[in-house]
Amino acid sequence: MVTLKDIARECNVSFSTVSKALKGSPEIGPETTEFVQKKAREMGYHPNLAARTLRTNRTYDIAVIFEEKTGVGLQHEYFASVISGIQKVAFKKGYDMTFVGGDSKKNYDYYSHTLARHYDGVAILSCDFSSSGIVELIKSDIPTVTLDYAFDSKHSAVLSDSEAGIRELLEYVISMGHTKIAMIHGEETWVTEQRVSSFKKTCSQHGLSIPENYFLEVLYHDAEGCLIATEKLLELEEPPTCIFYPDDFAALGGIRELNNRNLIPGKDISIVGYDGINLTSMMLAPLTTYAQNGKLIGETMADTLFRQIEQGNIFRAKTEFINGMMIKGGTVAKIN
Repeated sequence: MVTLKDIARECNVSFSTVSKALKGSPEIGPETTEFVQKKAREMGYHPNLAARTLRTNRTYDIAVIFEEKTGVGLQHEYFASVISGIQKVAFKKGYDMTFVGGDSKKNYDYYSHTLARHYDGVAILSCDFSSSGIVELIKSDIPTVTLDYAFDSKHSAVLSDSEAGIRELLEYVISMGHTKIAMIHGEETWVTEQRVSSFKKTCSQHGLSIPENYFLEVLYHDAEGCLIATEKLLELEEPPTCIFYPDDFAALGGIRELNNRNLIPGKDISIVGYDGINLTSMMLAPLTTYAQNGKLIGETMADTLFRQIEQGNIFRAKTEFINGMMIKGGTVAKIN
């Protein structure tokens, strides 16, 4: 079996340098890290995980909690990019990543599950954050980081700046002359609350009064639900000239209903999405949307989680906001 001492002898560097290089430590220069890692692969080195676990009291495995109500799972491009970001950092640090799926409505005991599997930390992406199973896990001593939900100042969270995203999209739509603007939003979550609040506040600042029947709720990533909601909005006595959708994938259902009515987005009616997925960028015209930086969000979550794992009691939690970018696309028409 090839050991770290064997690699150190072959590379003519110290044992400590090899150990840090294989972990991707920033203390070691990139050229040395690449050289040591390449030599380790050539020599057929495989880390002794059992020995490392005994030595460090860690399993080098983190859990990722991901519940998705529409059953789309990892086909959801935004969450897939977040997970990719987490995975990139985890693998670089020599950690495995395990998906954990439970049912928060049935108060799945995530805390006991995490203890039983000895995960070193947990990244919580999508779930019912008010469920007892999640709350117990968060309040425990197990390192955690949450996505798009901040419990309090004592617990780490990484958030996409939904308030800024909606405001930027709406400012653009209003600048194009629209005053009859409807919003199909997702189910009741912290993110939805931020988005709806930002929408109403921005409209108010521009002196726009949006009727309550212009607000409809569907599940995130629910194309069929958005088709039905779009139908309801278009059958109003005064239909909107622009419709906001909860996410780009869900917007495809709305677009289908528009096609059924021979309405062309960006010409006969205006529409706006959210997420910035590749699929809707290929439309003719490309969807006007707000691209969330999922990969950076995932990397930030992982960095936060590993700092907590490594620093223990001296770690100081914080909430970090990650900005995205508006994509004007071509689905918002100018009203004279």
